[in-house]
Amino acid sequence: MRPRSRCTLSPCGRGWLRGAQPGEGFSPRIHLPAAYAERTPHPPRFARHLLPQGEKGRGRQLARPDFIVLQSTKRLAEETTMATIAFIGLGNMGGPMAANLVKAGHKVVAFDLVEASRAQAKADGAGIADSAAGAVKGADVVVTMLPAGKHVLGVWNEVVPAMTRGALIIDSSTIDVESARAAHALAAKSGVLSVDAPVSGGTGGAKGGTLTFMCGGDDKAFAAAKPVLENMGKKIVHCGGGGAGQAAKICNNMILGISMIAVSEAFALGEKLGLSHQALFDVASTSSGQCWSLTTYCPVPGPVPTSPANNDYKPGFASALMVKDLTLAQDAAKAAGAATPLGKHAQEIYQSFDAAGQGGVDFSGIIKHVRSLAGK
Repeated sequence: MRPRSRCTLSPCGRGWLRGAQPGEGFSPRIHLPAAYAERTPHPPRFARHLLPQGEKGRGRQLARPDFIVLQSTKRLAEETTMATIAFIGLGNMGGPMAANLVKAGHKVVAFDLVEASRAQAKADGAGIADSAAGAVKGADVVVTMLPAGKHVLGVWNEVVPAMTRGALIIDSSTIDVESARAAHALAAKSGVLSVDAPVSGGTGGAKGGTLTFMCGGDDKAFAAAKPVLENMGKKIVHCGGGGAGQAAKICNNMILGISMIAVSEAFALGEKLGLSHQALFDVASTSSGQCWSLTTYCPVPGPVPTSPANNDYKPGFASALMVKDLTLAQDAAKAAGAATPLGKHAQEIYQSFDAAGQGGVDFSGIIKHVRSLAGK
């Protein structure tokens, strides 16, 4: 389908339909109030040749082509930016992400097994389906945000056959690479475009629409997914083919887990040596020791007022989820034959913290566990 308009309006009002073909840029059935027609009974001379064949006698109905072009352009923008999106998985991350799609003007039909999550999505403006398969009927795009690979494959096996060929499905869960690749194969078999797009940024990023998406999939699928993801995030990175997004996510979070333990150890040591938290922060944050775990998510209260340490370590990103991601990294390392000794040790430390009943604490709370080790 050709676009209705390729027009550009210059500041001075010239070039109303520059680049348009005869008949393009407006609908002859759009009429202006009578007052406009009376003041401007005919289109300007330069616009008459743009009328469709057989329509030149309808000049009084086509007064003020600038108004008509603007209306057509507005309508075209609405058609190209609005989509019907099914969103499955409305937890701490998925719920706010779906809400941001509603805010962007999309029609969102959502589903979750938890009644409270469905109720919140409805309050945020989403339609609610009675099943995952029901949510995807007629959808242009489907987004899933689920706990693990087995859940993703279970839902995709249910919904992909119900999707329209050529539609797009995006999985923003954090899962193992092999499950992600199996999901891509399932979509391809049904003629559906697919992207794995796990996120970084936590619940704050989900609510604020500032997530980073790490994407895996072919170029065509990524091109289709990017405009949708931009409604929920500020950085969209194409990492490669199917599963590459998940690979990037687990590598990134292995770095994150290791670095948070390192920063926590440094503060625990500084405390023993008589350094104030602020003094150590002022030095390390502007020296070679600076990293995200220090400058954005500092594990001690004070230096970074927005870090969970200032809110009794209530999670943005729970320690149990860090255990999950570090375990995914170790599984991938074993499958690929890679050596990750620090990643393995970080996994063991977070597993001990989780086993002590601290899985619901923010992962920066690992400093508590590090301090406790001094007495052993």
